[in-house]
Parts: sequence; C-alpha cells; structure tokens
Amino acid sequence: MPDHSSSWFTFRFFTRIRRFLQLQSSNHTHKSIHLHQQQQQQQQQQIMIEQEEEPTMTINSEEELQGSLQRSVKQLHFGTPEERDAAAMEISRLASKDLKTRKSLAELGVVPNLVSMVGLDQSLDRRRLGLRALIELSNGTFTNKAVMVEAGIISKIPENIDVLDQSIRHDYAVLLLSISSIAKSQFSIPLTEMIPFLISALIDAEVHTDVKTLCVESIHNLSFVLENSEHLVSNGAVHTLLNLSIEKETSEKALATLGNLVVSMIGRKAMEDESMVPESLIEIMTWESEPKCQELSAYILMILAHQSSAQRAKMAQLGIVQVLLEVALLGSPLAQKRALKVLQWFKDERQVRIGAHSGPQTGRVGVGSPVNRRDISEGREIIKRMVKQSLDRNMELITRRANVGGDVMDCKLKSLVVSSSSKSLPY
Repeated sequence: MPDHSSSWFTFRFFTRIRRFLQLQSSNHTHKSIHLHQQQQQQQQQQIMIEQEEEPTMTINSEEELQGSLQRSVKQLHFGTPEERDAAAMEISRLASKDLKTRKSLAELGVVPNLVSMVGLDQSLDRRRLGLRALIELSNGTFTNKAVMVEAGIISKIPENIDVLDQSIRHDYAVLLLSISSIAKSQFSIPLTEMIPFLISALIDAEVHTDVKTLCVESIHNLSFVLENSEHLVSNGAVHTLLNLSIEKETSEKALATLGNLVVSMIGRKAMEDESMVPESLIEIMTWESEPKCQELSAYILMILAHQSSAQRAKMAQLGIVQVLLEVALLGSPLAQKRALKVLQWFKDERQVRIGAHSGPQTGRVGVGSPVNRRDISEGREIIKRMVKQSLDRNMELITRRANVGGDVMDCKLKSLVVSSSSKSLPY
C-alpha cells in the first residue's frame, strides 16, 4: 500500500525549492537593474565633471604654450649654444602649430637669432636647426619672410652648393622657394648671393631632382620681376633653363620661366644667341603627352618669330611648318591658336613686313624699298606648295591620331591655307 504521507512531504519539499529559486532569480534581476542604473548615473556624473573641467584644461594648455614660448625665446637670446639649439628645435615645433603662433614668435624677435645660426661659420647640425625653424616660421606669412630678408638671410647662403650635403641642400632650397614668393609683390630681394646658389644647384649633376625642382620654381618667382632679368641672364639662367626644358621633370617650370625672360630685350637676345634655339623648342612642340609644355614652347617660338627674321629662317630650315600643322590640328586650343598664328606669318612672309606690335597685316606694304609684285606672287605660291606638301606627307598619320570628324578637319585645314588675316599676339 503506497505511503501517501511520504509523497506529500516530498511534494512540499520540491515546491519550496522552486519558490526559493524563483525568489533568488527575481532578486538577481532587481540587482542587475539597480546596478545598471548606478552605472548610468556614474557615467553621467563623469561627463558633467569632464565638461566642467574642459575650460580649465584649455586655459592650462594656453598657459603652457605661452610658458613654452617665453622659455624658448629667452634661451635663444641668452642661453648657451646648447640651449640655443634646443630652443631652435622647440621654436620649430611651436611654429608648426598655427599661423598665430608663427606671427607671435616673429614679434618676439627670434628671426635674427635664427638667421645667425644659418651661417657657414656654424656647425652643420646648428645650421640645420636654424633652417628648419625659419622654414616653419615662413609658412604662410609675408611679414615673416620680409623680416628674414631684412635680417640678412640671403647673405648667409653659400654661392656654391658643393659645400653642402644633400639634406641641408634641400632645406636651403625649401627656404629660398618660400622667400622668393614675395618677389611677386615687388618686394626687393638681394640677388647677388641668391641666384648663383640656385644656378649652381641646377647645373650640378649630383643634386637631386627634388632640389632642382625647388630651385627652378624659385627662379620662376624671381623672373616675374622684369628688373631681375639682367641678374638671371648674366648668371647663365637662359642656357641652364633650356637644358632643363628638355627634361620632362622640370620642363614646364623651366619653359614658363623662359617665357617670362623672353619678353625682356636682354632675355630675348640671350635666347637668340643660344645654339639650342629654336631646335629644342620645336622638339618640345612634338610632346603630345605634355600639352602645357607645347603651349609654352609655342609661345616662346611665337615671340622669337615675331621679333627676328633670322629666327624665322632657322625655324623654316628645321621643318617647323610640319610641326605647326600637327599642333594646329591636334594640340590644345591655346597651342592651336599660337601655331596658327606662326603659320600665318610664314604664309605671309613675302607679302608684308612684321609690324612692331601686332604682327604682319595683310594688304599693307612696309615703307622702304619698293616691293616687286612678281616676287610677292612667287612667294605666295612657294608657301602654298610647301604647306600642301607637308599636308600630303602627314595627312595619313594625322588622320589616324586625330579623334575628330571629317568636317572639323576640313575646316581646320582650310583655315591654314585660306586664312589671310593676322590678329594681335595671343599672349
């Protein structure tokens, strides 16, 4: 017979165990919710504390900056050589922060002391520290650059780049590029020491291409001032730039600089006397992958052709008409315009003289010796035959490379042969 009493006690035991476990689970859930709420409150309190402390931290940071500025300036002015080196390094770091700090440092008079560290009588490491601090200070401020020039930074530059190692050559080149930019604002920069350094860097085969690029850009900045043309030409800038113009890494900036020099009488004369002219410029006009170089080369050739019949004769002998035809069909819009202008001059070479300002004008006869009409007619026929022969020889090549329709090409070809007008130079 089953024991009902034992079964009842067993049932009550397990019921109590189940209630106990349910109670424990409920308590654990309440504790988890309570703990999560406490964590949220702590996070909110931490955020409020950080927000309250943030202005204090900004104030402290500003105070630290001012303290560092004062210490660095004091050490640079009155410290030992080692302290001055450390100060120059700290000034370089501070100057890299923002424009306001750079201006503040210059106002505190650090520039003359840093300039004194750049001279050849100083150690290599000290010069490097001074240069890098000056580079940072010159970034984005005309005033600081002008202060450096007035403090005599140009006189600290060696005329011969061979006395410098590669790393410090780069630092000198970077600083000079920064300073040369103020020449565009007609600020007077002493050129006696500056230009020889730049030219020596460009002709030295051991100088890295990056340094040469920086030096070409510096000369380009200087060439914007017409009065600087004489200094540049007398130091061999034209010959050096012509050599750089046939190297694609430096060609564009070298050609742009030559374009600035060719408008001056001394610059144009120097280019006319160079054996590389006009052959190298005609070759550059064949660089289809370098449209900017084509445009600049066409510009220089246009100036030379406008001013010199001897240059036009050299160009004709070197086959410039063929190159001009190709550029007039496939070049950029500006290169096409310039090529067409020079082609028109060759077409009208035996008809009219080249005017002083606007190039040849059709239908005008120059004052002087009488013009033989038979010679004019023969000259016109010779030019037409020359153009036609060039077109026949190159039409198949040009047609394959030109991505234009037949009507557009016919229109352009017609403009080469039929056009008889001549406008002002498209400078």
